[in-house]
Amino acid sequence: MAEPPAPGAPASPGGAGTDGGEDAAFWGGTDGEGELKRKRRWPRVLIAIGVFFALVVAGIGGLAWQRQSSYNGNIDRIPGVMPDGGAQRPGPNLKGTENWLLVGSDSREEAATTGDGGQVWKPGQQRTDTIMLLHLPADRKKAYIVSFPRDSWVDIPGYGDQKINAAFSFGGPKLLIETIENLTGVRVDHYGAIDFEGFKSMTDALGGVTVNIKQNVYDPARKKRWAAGRQKLDGEAALAFVRQRYNLPNGDFDRIKRQQAFLGALAKQAADRGTLTNPLKLDRFLSALTKSISVDDGVSAGDLRSLVLSMRSVRASDVMFLTAPHKGTGRRGKQSVVLLDGTKAPALFEAVKTARMGEYVRQHGGGNGLGTVS
Repeated sequence: MAEPPAPGAPASPGGAGTDGGEDAAFWGGTDGEGELKRKRRWPRVLIAIGVFFALVVAGIGGLAWQRQSSYNGNIDRIPGVMPDGGAQRPGPNLKGTENWLLVGSDSREEAATTGDGGQVWKPGQQRTDTIMLLHLPADRKKAYIVSFPRDSWVDIPGYGDQKINAAFSFGGPKLLIETIENLTGVRVDHYGAIDFEGFKSMTDALGGVTVNIKQNVYDPARKKRWAAGRQKLDGEAALAFVRQRYNLPNGDFDRIKRQQAFLGALAKQAADRGTLTNPLKLDRFLSALTKSISVDDGVSAGDLRSLVLSMRSVRASDVMFLTAPHKGTGRRGKQSVVLLDGTKAPALFEAVKTARMGEYVRQHGGGNGLGTVS
């Protein structure tokens, strides 16, 4: 069930605001029929495309090679995703490094829209609630995942200042990639997306995952009460956990931390000895995973195999989760937006661009702690 807007929240032309406001036109109007559709349809908000790579770095380098053809065949390739030669793109990345843009598509469709689900973007009908930049250094000893708040106020090429998640609605993955490159100065090598249905099936294939909640909290949108302490989540509960926005102390910023904490928990569970030594369990998980993801058509089976092999010694603890530096929320007209920190954010983007993330983390900290979350 989709999240209801906060009482009295203003319409937001750039997408959902941090205060819960929604764009009425995007949601299909404010009449009874539109409201019914909104309540009936799940937004495909998903951070879990990152789990594919988190799993790789968690040590699942020993894929069952006899099944690699089947797994590869499950993965959907999206044509025409990467910006063409006419786009103003940053220069090539340093040799050996790799950057992926990872998104969860907010499609308002009842069927899955990545993997086997079909079309992953329809003009004007989708936004991305989750945007992550995965940076892989040349030595593959670490992996860095930078989350961008979906309401970040940025320049979208051809559209001016807008919320970053509107780029996907205006021009699909290609425009979102151009927006990220324009913002960060970092060239995106590949693109990946995933939807909620895959998220649920991956969680359930692992027998659930465990997270640690800091204090009792109530989700008024779903009428669900979370107790403080360790919680074992199945697929449905995990969806509720990562999607809660209302009643969290820091709103969407806490939701980002929940998403990151869940990714870490999922990676650890997938890399657990009980999963790796159970062929049936591992096969169910990898099948669910590969059936749920879509990547750009430049990613071959050989590319994925090489990626897995290059990162076979990396563990879940080597994955660093960060959030783009920001100054909190503000207002732009009637919209509630996130204001990126114009002083601190460039230092992070430069560290990605120059492959000095290790130095950046040592100086500024190791990213968001994935222990207890709000």
